Amino acid sequence: MLICPICKYEYVKGITICPDCGERIVDDSSLVHPKDLEEKDWLVIYTSVHEYELQMLKDNLMSAGIDSIILSHRDRNFPVPGDLSFISLLVKKEQSEEAAKFINEVLKS
Repeated sequence: MLICPICKYEYVKGITICPDCGERIVDDSSLVHPKDLEEKDWLVIYTSVHEYELQMLKDNLMSAGIDSIILSHRDRNFPVPGDLSFISLLVKKEQSEEAAKFINEVLKS
């Protein structure tokens, strides 16, 4: 099934960009499903109000073989001026020390 990873709407084959949020449509089998995640297995390693910053860090962690996910607390249904919400980057507990060192090195450069 093809869906938007942001707003979770389903689309038919041939649609490549979500008309609501502009995100690229993906096959839902490539997404992490809530049933695969257990809160006790993950730690918040970094927070920001800028989604692009967390995406950059997530991509860098992925290149180092460190699993991570972005958890947004932003309510896209209630737009307000400014950023009143935060976004978290989570890593698996067993990789948290390695991830913290890696993020510190990335932010220094």
